[in-house]
Amino acid sequence: KPLPLSSVHTYPLSSRKSKVHVSDFAKPVPANASVKKFLDSLPNILAAQDLRHIATAIHTARRQKRAILWGIGGHVIKVGLGPILIGLMRRGFITGIAMNGAALIHDFEIALAGNTSEDVEASLPDGRFGMAEETGRYINEMAKLAARIRIGYGEAAGQFLNSGVVPVPYAEQSVLHSAYKLRIPITIHLAIGTDIPHMHPAVDPGALGAATYADFRLFSALVQGMQPGGVYLNWGSAVILPEIFLKAVSVSRNYGVPLRPITTANFDFVQHYRPLQNVVKRPTAPPVKVGAAAAQSHGYAITGHHEILLPLLAAALASNWMKGSTQKSRRSKTR
Repeated sequence: KPLPLSSVHTYPLSSRKSKVHVSDFAKPVPANASVKKFLDSLPNILAAQDLRHIATAIHTARRQKRAILWGIGGHVIKVGLGPILIGLMRRGFITGIAMNGAALIHDFEIALAGNTSEDVEASLPDGRFGMAEETGRYINEMAKLAARIRIGYGEAAGQFLNSGVVPVPYAEQSVLHSAYKLRIPITIHLAIGTDIPHMHPAVDPGALGAATYADFRLFSALVQGMQPGGVYLNWGSAVILPEIFLKAVSVSRNYGVPLRPITTANFDFVQHYRPLQNVVKRPTAPPVKVGAAAAQSHGYAITGHHEILLPLLAAALASNWMKGSTQKSRRSKTR
């Protein structure tokens, strides 16, 4: 028989704890609103609330001179966000950048030719995909330079682009070029065989390995600089950089650097397994030892297109949005 509902116990709505309140609602944006006014109009719920916490964490890390590290996948560079990153570096919102091999390629081609991102479908059928002469020759030359003088791949790339050996008419659009001039370290992290220069006659696999290994050690040192209160943001790398970050966290803790509290975030248009685990969850999890006490870390995942989210966050930081905020660093419970 159908269950009768006449005896169900109820309670006053006013006595219930709710996850959403009108004080958290969005506000209409006035005409000709400033960036800060627009950001203030966002609801204090879900991803908008998380964006507030991330901006607050970055401002706090900058004020306390803790590491603010950005992991950059190739898509971030090829959709034209290099100038935004350069502006953030100049303002002190980036103290180090980790790139995968694709980001290195796109940034180099932009500096050299002012364009990048070939049509794979058009060039793959006859084997022309990835065979641009200058890209293969010079990016491999950077790795050889790094191995020869025992520096990291990122530093060698910046040195190469600033050396005048090769004309780079669009250098001002290059993150690598600007970071080298600003003395902001960039590390390059490879999986050998995944990037187009690895198909070229100029490749030296030993140099690639030595250069990227030096950068892993450098990145591990940069991660140590997050203690305490530093920030790591992963943009558009689904595998390589999340794996590198997790290992650097483990190395740091093996050296006795607890990396607590820290703030991490993954920004991508699809939330993949490795960034969620290796950036958002595992590095920010509390200690597993019984009775261990540590300040709470926070990890966030914000989904959306880089060409919208990164300029939005950059505008928030430039406008000092959430600078000096004392709001509680809590995750939204409306998920």
